[in-house]
Amino acid sequence: MDLFDSRQADELATLLGLAEHGSFAAAGRALQRHPSVLSKRLGALEQRLGVRLVERTTRQLRFTDEGQRLVERLRQAAGLIAEAQAEATRSAAQVQGRLRIALPAAMGRQWLSPILARFALAHPQVTLEVEYAERFVDIVAEGFDAAIRIGELADSRLLARRLCDLRRILCAAPDYLERHGTPQTPAQLAEHNCLGFTGLHSWPDWKLARNGRQHTVRVRGSLISNDNEALLCAARLGVGILAGGEWLMRHDLDSGRLVRVLPEWQLDAAGGIYFVRPSARHGSATSAAFKAWIEEAFASGAPWETEAHKLA
Repeated sequence: MDLFDSRQADELATLLGLAEHGSFAAAGRALQRHPSVLSKRLGALEQRLGVRLVERTTRQLRFTDEGQRLVERLRQAAGLIAEAQAEATRSAAQVQGRLRIALPAAMGRQWLSPILARFALAHPQVTLEVEYAERFVDIVAEGFDAAIRIGELADSRLLARRLCDLRRILCAAPDYLERHGTPQTPAQLAEHNCLGFTGLHSWPDWKLARNGRQHTVRVRGSLISNDNEALLCAARLGVGILAGGEWLMRHDLDSGRLVRVLPEWQLDAAGGIYFVRPSARHGSATSAAFKAWIEEAFASGAPWETEAHKLA
């Protein structure tokens, strides 16, 4: 028997209704169906099972032994179903269970891992399953509960909360600038070795903005990659000028290994950093707690934008 066959479920509901209310008329009122409909359902159930379940007379119904046994088993099954639903409701109200999270690899390792670790310490009943990847993760199709996204969002199926702006800046090693000079205008970038991140939507064009003004320059360089951290390593060694998120270069800026280039300009300023999830409907307490935890971590600024680190 297919438990999710609606016709068979209606037949069994009819049998239970008759057992509880004692007549087709009373059961019909409870189930909001005409008594003749219930009579047809009972007949279909008996024919399908090949056994008489209820003896009908003009005044009363009498369940056969087979009918009575089936009613008792159905009541047990109904109790188990009700218990399972109640358990699911209780679980949804508790911070426990498994959460699958997708994070951008480089940012996740540098800045988000401590946030997740503190959440794990605060909620030991939760198992975090975290995937670090620079690839686009389809969280709906791949069964993730939430993700952190960098850039601009185009997936209308997702609920998104903007955690902070994405500040993309230009940096280079001091020795590179000593050897090649420091560009003073965006147009001068075309004369420099610019490290190319292919994950940037506009590459090889760098779209710079300042105070509402925009300038686009086509750049070229001796090293192009889809990996931010590989390009960061090259920039440290003085290979060229790197354009990337402030989060990527924060430690190197603090240490002096890199310095800002054209600090009054930002690259591709429209992007943001987002917390995304498939749906708000029927969300568990665990996913709600994780969302609140992430939002709190960014409430006073991004982790790389503490008061000590904020750029002038």
